[in-house]
Amino acid sequence: MLYSKIEGEGKPLVILHGFLGMSDNWKTLGTQFAELGFETHMLDLRNHGRSFHSEDFNYEVMANDVLDYCKDKNISSAVFLGHSMGGKVVMNLATTHPELVEKLIVADIGTRYYKPHHQEILEGLNAVDFSQQPSRNEVEDILKNYIPDFGTRQFLMKSLYWETPGQLAFRFNLKVFTAKVEEIGKALEAHQKFDKPTLFIKGGLSRYILEEDFESIRNHFPMAIFQTIPNVGHWLHAENPKAFFEIVSEFIR
Repeated sequence: MLYSKIEGEGKPLVILHGFLGMSDNWKTLGTQFAELGFETHMLDLRNHGRSFHSEDFNYEVMANDVLDYCKDKNISSAVFLGHSMGGKVVMNLATTHPELVEKLIVADIGTRYYKPHHQEILEGLNAVDFSQQPSRNEVEDILKNYIPDFGTRQFLMKSLYWETPGQLAFRFNLKVFTAKVEEIGKALEAHQKFDKPTLFIKGGLSRYILEEDFESIRNHFPMAIFQTIPNVGHWLHAENPKAFFEIVSEFIR
């Protein structure tokens, strides 16, 4: 069963993080949504955070994991929010089990195929040799050679933990991600459709959702509406959490 953090009471709101992320990334916003009157479930997807590791890694199995989680928690209907890879998971869930999804929010990802673009990040992560028992500072120094952006490094460092005293490790399943990175970019299939209220939020500086993607998105999600948060990139919920919270709150109330 997937690991989760649950805040608040009321209508269920299920939040899914992006690639290499975890439920902790949503702690502040999750608490705010709970204060609105939602029972907020922040999940760690398989091979991420504190959830189980598996050689199987694709959108079908990840959507089924969320379905199994909802059955276990007696969730028969919920609002689902997913960022990036998590957005693709909730899109797959909504188009295969629409009865479970009351409303859908997708943060900065479209329905199309995305070619692999995490190679430098994966190369940097794989350059860390944990058999040498590096310190946290030494791990970050290695990552700096591959990942110059401070914010991205800090995001990745959140998955670093003490596996045993004196032995650091990444919580995510780096071996599987490296072998199956193509799975992250998979497109929705043509027949996949969901005809309930759907909100796509894009970062104004991000190129993950382009205007030319709108028609394709509406083919899959006929009730889709689009909102843009200006002056933010792909991690829009972290760069401007206030605007993100206001847009989502208006949609789900």
